Amino acid sequence: MWYVYFLELANGDIYVGSTNDLNRRHTSHNAGQVESTKSFLPVKLKSYIAVETELNARQLERYFKSGSGKALAHKRFCLR
Repeated sequence: MWYVYFLELANGDIYVGSTNDLNRRHTSHNAGQVESTKSFLPVKLKSYIAVETELNARQLERYFKSGSGKALAHKRFCLR
């Protein structure tokens, strides 16, 4: 199982990522081991989507980082 996840950063921004181990990845973000989020700790897991394959997860992650994907995520997952 793969996950596309949404983190709320300490500055209020939303970070989108994907992983096959959600607990490990969330822990690594909060431990400051992820370059793109380590300046905005702590991070809070806001929502996630489970999908079957890595390919699906990567495609969804890319979509949610786009303009229309961000709008849909904010509306559908009540982000921010």
